[in-house]
Amino acid sequence: MKKRIPAAAWIFGAMLLGVLAGYLINTCAADKQQAAQIADYISIASDIFLRLIKMVIAPLVFSTLVVGIANMGDAHSVGRIFAKSLSWFITASVVSLGLGMVMANLLQPGLGITLPDTGAGGGVVATGSLGIKEFVSHLVPKSFAEAMAKNEILQIVVFSMFFGVALAALGERGKTLLGSIDELSHVMLKITGYVMLAAPVAVFAAIAATVAVNGLGILLSFAIFMRDFYLALLLLWTLLVAAGFAFLRRRIFRLLALIKEAFLLSFATASSEAAYPKLLDALDRFGVKRKISSFVMPMGYSFNLDGSMMYCTFATLFIAQAYGIELSLGTQLTMMAVLMLTSKGMAGVPRASLVVIAATLQQFGIPEAGLLIILGIDTFLDMGRSATNAVGNSIAAAVVAKWEGGLLSEQEAQAAEQAIQAEAELKLHA
Repeated sequence: MKKRIPAAAWIFGAMLLGVLAGYLINTCAADKQQAAQIADYISIASDIFLRLIKMVIAPLVFSTLVVGIANMGDAHSVGRIFAKSLSWFITASVVSLGLGMVMANLLQPGLGITLPDTGAGGGVVATGSLGIKEFVSHLVPKSFAEAMAKNEILQIVVFSMFFGVALAALGERGKTLLGSIDELSHVMLKITGYVMLAAPVAVFAAIAATVAVNGLGILLSFAIFMRDFYLALLLLWTLLVAAGFAFLRRRIFRLLALIKEAFLLSFATASSEAAYPKLLDALDRFGVKRKISSFVMPMGYSFNLDGSMMYCTFATLFIAQAYGIELSLGTQLTMMAVLMLTSKGMAGVPRASLVVIAATLQQFGIPEAGLLIILGIDTFLDMGRSATNAVGNSIAAAVVAKWEGGLLSEQEAQAAEQAIQAEAELKLHA
């Protein structure tokens, strides 16, 4: 059986080919105008990809968010754990988004990059006057159909939250409709997967068009972007471990040792979901009762994507900086609020952060074409943020278990781990 080439390899190869093609166009074209014309034709592929991304945003947010809320179960039976988990998730989300914003403003990774103006959002962001009053008023849709037609993500999120809560309240009567929406979410995930198959072509077109117009010098700036992002991720890891230490004390280092394999798996595959079984096993060995880990972990994959959320603010501000768009502090805080909401409906979506960023760029009048520039290096960034998501969810589950009295003592955990190892050896010999 032939081995499939990983998607990351296709994207990396497309990026290298794009650099080569762009360099050849830049050096062989008669003048800059001719290079720009050729780049314009090449960018048709990336424009189509962007439109496909926009096509799936609205139904994807609606279906995944409704299903996630409706499946939370009876609030009376799980309310306490849910409230404690949600309080941790919200705090972690604010810290992650805020850290991304602070680091992007401090490091200014987008400065010095000159991206071609697409006519959408040059100089001053179109929504710069979006204040608290306008933001709150804009939250509530006049019509759900209108919100879907215009891709008004915030309004779709608000309607989806009402819809999900009401659907959960119906109990058995709502199971049929919930099942249908769940099927819709799977269809949209499948469509998103199909769209992402075109990512290598879009990467090639985006990189080639950019290098054709700007030359090879622009690539250095993206190396700086990757360096700055991983520096920000390192700070986020430090904060997560420090928060875990505050509640778990020295046991946090034992937890980190146990999730090492899951961390590496999520990093290598660029998927935090791929490490889910390993994380549950590690939490069992650490002493977290399964009734807590099996509830908190799935919630975490919807509400606690720390690495992805930090990337959303960092990358969005990077694109704004690259286009020379100045965003006031008020606008950036509003953007954080937008990302806080929109990111909650994207669990399990391939390249979920890109979909969220695309929606945010559109919301704030920043050219979406900037998204395609970072798409070429997104695979390497996705590895870091996926691993961060896995670490954040593991620490969250352990802390909630500590709060709930569902965490075994060190001695009990060691005995449980020995029992798990003995059972595994029996299965191996059998």
